[in-house]
Amino acid sequence: MLLALALLLGWLARNTLANMAARGIQAGWDFLGDAAGFEIGESPIAFDGAQSYARAFLVGVLNTLRVALAGIALATLLGGAIGIARLSRNALVSGLAGAYVEVVRNVPLLVQLLLWYLLLVEYLPDPGEPLHLGPWLLLSKGGLSLPWPAEGGWSLPQPGPFAVEGGATLTPEFVALCGGLSLYTAAFIAEVVRGGVLAVPRGQTEAALSIGLSRAQVLRRVVLPQALRVIVPPLASQYLNLTKNSSLAVAIGYPDVVSIANTALNQTGRALECISLIMAVYLCTSLLTAALMGALDRRAALRER
Repeated sequence: MLLALALLLGWLARNTLANMAARGIQAGWDFLGDAAGFEIGESPIAFDGAQSYARAFLVGVLNTLRVALAGIALATLLGGAIGIARLSRNALVSGLAGAYVEVVRNVPLLVQLLLWYLLLVEYLPDPGEPLHLGPWLLLSKGGLSLPWPAEGGWSLPQPGPFAVEGGATLTPEFVALCGGLSLYTAAFIAEVVRGGVLAVPRGQTEAALSIGLSRAQVLRRVVLPQALRVIVPPLASQYLNLTKNSSLAVAIGYPDVVSIANTALNQTGRALECISLIMAVYLCTSLLTAALMGALDRRAALRER
């Protein structure tokens, strides 16, 4: 089967290249060494237009990984809390958690991303007068400013006359994308957590309560360790979905790998190569995520036995 698939892919590639050559369409990966000729507004590493397309793609990959990892962490924390809240015996808490899940799951993600981006860039105060979310968290049209390590200690953000000074600032595009992905995926993770907890036999909870454990201790020491067996496999799917959904970043101007590839494609015409790079990036991240979650699943199974 694998041999037949490899032969089919080889035949398709050969015919595609032959047809492209017949129409005078250039093909190949040599363009990766050429100067990109465009700037990238947000980059975790140094980049300018004189550097190569290969480095531009690296910036896109790092931006994709950055938003995916941050989104996974936030979605897991929020989704876990909402999933537990749905099981609360307090009707108000349970009802609010249920309402959140139903509303967020049934509004398209793209609409939510556009909404959050609009709120950030249109309705927040100017950078010179930011909102204070805490002692050292400042939010404005310029983004989210937070403390950042510096020589000799921490650099703390402070409102300046025209912009926030000090600390590090996450751009509105990153904040909107990461926040939107986290809030959206958290609604699905909440249902995964709720289902996993409900899958634990009720007798386990009753037995733990009978020996004097509090409900918080029962949840932490008895229920959640057993629920992981049920939670981890669908949780992996939600992580994969979040990473792939980050490709919607192009709609709000965040320079992820898809955005960089689109720019490179428009400048070079190397559509097949650019699309292949996008596919390879998402395939590798998906396989790595699946492998890590598989290891966690096996560990949870061993712990249960």
